[in-house]
Order: sequence, then C-alpha cells, then structure tokens
Amino acid sequence: MALSRVNVLLLLGLFLLLCLSKVSSDVEIENEEDDEQLNLPTDKPLIVRDGNRRLMQDIDCGGLCKTRCSAHSRPNVCNRACGTCCVRCKCVPPGTSGNRDLCGSCYTDMTTHANKTKCP
Repeated sequence: MALSRVNVLLLLGLFLLLCLSKVSSDVEIENEEDDEQLNLPTDKPLIVRDGNRRLMQDIDCGGLCKTRCSAHSRPNVCNRACGTCCVRCKCVPPGTSGNRDLCGSCYTDMTTHANKTKCP
C-alpha cells in the first residue's frame, strides 16, 4: 500500500513539473511574437486601458482643456465638458474656439441630453 502512494506522489510531481515547464515556455513564445508584430512609436508613452482594448497614446487632457477654455465665458463648465470629450475622443482641437473638425466625428457629434453640442 505504501509503495503505491509513493508512485502516485511521484507521478503527480512529474505531472506538475511538466505543466510548469509548458506554461513558462508559452510565455516566452508569446513575448517573442509580441516583439515581432508590434511596431510602436518610442517617443510617446503608451498605456493599456483594459485587456480587450487597443494601445492608446496618453494625452494631457487637463492642460489641453485649460488652454481650450481659457477665453470661455464659463471656464469651469467648459473644462468639465472638454475633459469628458477629451477622455472619450482622445483629442482636443487647437485654439480657444473653432477647429472642431480636426478631432473627427467623435468630437463633433457628441451632444448633451438637450441635443446641444457637448464639446467646446
């Protein structure tokens, strides 16, 4: 009886060792494939938001919105709306007004509940 327990434990140990070696080699293969496939720019930091999302360049929404809303009559309201649009669209148009087309349809088509344009 004792001999069969030793054999079972030995087989279990070998099985676990085999599983661990397979997992560690898979990670190395994935890292090699990732390095070969991705041609990412090195001049700007990249952030992964979630596992199912693409890599996105991080932009300074606070600073860009502060510049965008500097001449606005209600800068706090402008900053809040601009921040929301910046986070969602990853873009803030240059200047203090106009140029909304440069950020594309995400920025120009976003509206409030009253169907007014949301993004300044």
